[in-house]
Amino acid sequence: MLIADSGSTKTEWRITDKGKSIKRILTSGMNPYFQNQDEIEKEIEQKLLPEINGFAIEAACFYGAGCATPEKSKWIAGIIYRYLSCPVDVCSDLMGAARALCGKRPGIACILGTGSNSCFYDGESIVENIPPLGFILGDEGSGAVLGKELVSDCLKNRLPLHLKDKFLEQYRLTPAIILEQVYRRPFPNRYLAGFSGFLLENIKEPAIYNLVYGSFRRFFIRNAMQYDYGEYPISFTGSIAFYYRDVLIAAAGSLSLTVGQITQTPMEGLLSYHS
Repeated sequence: MLIADSGSTKTEWRITDKGKSIKRILTSGMNPYFQNQDEIEKEIEQKLLPEINGFAIEAACFYGAGCATPEKSKWIAGIIYRYLSCPVDVCSDLMGAARALCGKRPGIACILGTGSNSCFYDGESIVENIPPLGFILGDEGSGAVLGKELVSDCLKNRLPLHLKDKFLEQYRLTPAIILEQVYRRPFPNRYLAGFSGFLLENIKEPAIYNLVYGSFRRFFIRNAMQYDYGEYPISFTGSIAFYYRDVLIAAAGSLSLTVGQITQTPMEGLLSYHS
């Protein structure tokens, strides 16, 4: 079986046999909202197929960002089927997070990576989902939004001068370069999320800590707190949740919320679920 977890930045594939992972493959993210058919096919042809050559894939399960609607799921399934010629099940990345974090038990499952999302999962299906809305209208707490807020604070002189100078010098940035990348180049969400490393390096700076802490609080208030958070802990998967776990837990504590699991990726949970 081939299992895939695809975000906006990267896709992790695992070839499994009787529930055990026997090979790990990484390709770029495959999001049907941001990429066309040619781009996705090129990634499969050039990056995936050479790595699975020699394996008899009998079934595939693809969990992907942008695959929440039947139309997008069917479209992605069709592309993968043309190359693998086996049954293909496509689910949203949020369903992947829910299955990985909760298994077959009910709970609140959240993603904090390049984007953010959340749901209440009843052990079989997602029964509530506050729409994430993307990094322009939503995606609170995500890498893209943290990067957006960092860049905005920098250009609007809301950062201490030493941090502003350090940021611009470290990434060799000018206002013109930033505006070009955000407004005229593809994948501005990936570009902005790429600055999360600077935030992590400087998290002890009050201005940086408060930026991250405030974005996490907004995630809880605008998303997770609309579910039954009194009865169920709130669990997370994603690089932002994993690397900023201390700040995330502090933000949750300020709102009297209980945090459950925090994992870097959902893959180990998905392997357990599918085994």
